[in-house]
Amino acid sequence: MARSASRKFRIVTIIYWLLLLYIVAALVWWFITLEKQNRHLTDLRVSELNSKKYTLEPGNFAEQYLKIKSDSARNTNKYIAEGVTFLILIFIGAFFVFRSVRRQFLMQYQQQNFMMAITHELKTPISVATLNLETLQKYQLDAEKQKKLIRMTLQETSRLDTLINNILVSSQLEGGGYVFSKEELDFSSLFKDCIRDARSRYPDRIFLEEIAPEIEIAGDPLLLQLMISNLIENAIKYSSKEKTITCQLSKSGDNVILNIIDEGIGISDSEKTRIFQKFYRTGNEATRKTQGTGLGLYLCSKIAEDHNADISVTNNVPSGSNFAIHFHK
Repeated sequence: MARSASRKFRIVTIIYWLLLLYIVAALVWWFITLEKQNRHLTDLRVSELNSKKYTLEPGNFAEQYLKIKSDSARNTNKYIAEGVTFLILIFIGAFFVFRSVRRQFLMQYQQQNFMMAITHELKTPISVATLNLETLQKYQLDAEKQKKLIRMTLQETSRLDTLINNILVSSQLEGGGYVFSKEELDFSSLFKDCIRDARSRYPDRIFLEEIAPEIEIAGDPLLLQLMISNLIENAIKYSSKEKTITCQLSKSGDNVILNIIDEGIGISDSEKTRIFQKFYRTGNEATRKTQGTGLGLYLCSKIAEDHNADISVTNNVPSGSNFAIHFHK
């Protein structure tokens, strides 16, 4: 599907550039034709003037000759000015049309990837949860194995809940259907709750807390919790189990700074400005190993913006990524 969309875009691009070259060639031909006509008329006027040369006074002849040459030069300059103006307008229009078409194809490609990803993301937790419950129903397992299956089922249902929340909240925020509540809340306590929830879902992961106490901000608790959960999920997806995920919350003057730092594979510089775009994910859905739909970081960016905050990502040393959110007063 992605290959078909890419091939279609290449075909449209080739046709587009051929049409643009045709328009430019037509404009050049128009200039050449008008200039030939101008020179032909100038030659006729000079020839007619020469036929009257001996009947005119020398001063009058020179004056008319200069006028003919001046008119010819003025026409040439007019054609050049009109041609350059049209050429500039054509290239400006061509640029915006090409950018619009490219953006449309890119959005279509990303939506196709999203549909493929969402299908996989919805089916996987349901299949895992069903299989675990059927296993518990059919077999008499010891207590430890039962706990393990129940924990895995809870992890998958929690991931499914997060996925559905991402889709619903994203749609509501864009459509203006979400009722945004702005209340004073204990951000430190909310952050700790999110980390506690992540620990219960991923008991084999290492979380390091560096949270300043009693930091308060005004915001929507549901959206802020969803934003933190998405950042932690992202850190979990792109780092191995033995690596530490550092969760920091501090205050600098009037600003509150939240950091989620992982020691994973990191993000290339060319990707850093694109990962917050809707549906954007690196690679191809057919070959990508990490889970996700391309909504998580986009939603984080949207929630941060709605809370008067900036979100950014930098490289962690020696490896991984550092997602930082600066809440402004």
